[in-house]
Amino acid sequence: MSFLVAENISLQFGGLKAVDQVNFAVERGEIFTIIGPNGAGKTSIFNLISRFYNPTSGRLFFDGEEFTSAPPHRIAKMGIARTFQNIELFDNTTVLSNLLVGRHCHATTNLVQELLFLPAVRRAEFEHRFRVEQVIELLDLEPYRDKLISGLPYGVRKVIELARALCSEPKLMLLDEPSSGLNVEETDDMSFWIRDIRDELGITVLMVEHDMNLVSRVSDRVLALNYGRELATGTPSEVQSHPEVVAAYLGT
Repeated sequence: MSFLVAENISLQFGGLKAVDQVNFAVERGEIFTIIGPNGAGKTSIFNLISRFYNPTSGRLFFDGEEFTSAPPHRIAKMGIARTFQNIELFDNTTVLSNLLVGRHCHATTNLVQELLFLPAVRRAEFEHRFRVEQVIELLDLEPYRDKLISGLPYGVRKVIELARALCSEPKLMLLDEPSSGLNVEETDDMSFWIRDIRDELGITVLMVEHDMNLVSRVSDRVLALNYGRELATGTPSEVQSHPEVVAAYLGT
C-alpha cells in the first residue's frame, strides 16, 4: 500500500460538496502537490487528513493503517505534521519556546516527575532541546532563536512555523500554501527547504500551493482539483497542460 491513501473521500456541508469522491495516493519519499482554483477543496482535504473534519464518505490510510476515524490528537503521534496558510505561532514567546511546543507529542514524563524535576525529566528536556537545535541549524534560524515572534518579519515566521512542524519529527509533512505572502527571494528559499526536508530528512511532503513556479520546481507529482473533483494527476508539466486544468484556471 502507498504511504498515504485517500480512497473515495467526500466532504459535504449541507448541499455543498467541498470534496467529491477524490482518490489519490502519496508514495513514501515523494513531494506530492494539490493545486486548483480557490474553492477547489484543497484545504478541505488537508482538514480531513488532519482530522479536523470527518469525511462524509470514503477512507484514509497512513503507513498501512486506516485513520479515517482517528481523533485529531493522535495525528502528531502517528507522524503527521502540518503548517497553516495563516501562520499559527505564539506571538509573545520566543522562537525557541515555539519550537519546543512541537516536541509535545514526544513527551514521556508525567506530572509528578515534572513537578519534582526528576532525572528522567532532565534527560527528556535535554533530548527535546537537542532536536530543536538541529532544526534551528537546518533552517538557519540561529539569529532568531531568542527573539519574540511578534518582532519578526512575515517571511521568517513562515520558516519558523515550518521548523515547529519539523520538531515533531514527522514522517509526513502537510504544507498549506508555504509560499503564501512571500516575495520571490523568500519563495526561492522555501523551495530549497522543501527539497531538503525530503532529501536530507527523508520526510514525505504533501503540499497545497498556488505558485505554479514553486510547484514545478519541487513536485514529483501533482493532483489538480476543481469544485471538489479530481481533474488530473501526473507530473507538473502533464497536469499544467491538461485541457480541463487549463480551462479551470482560465475559465474557458
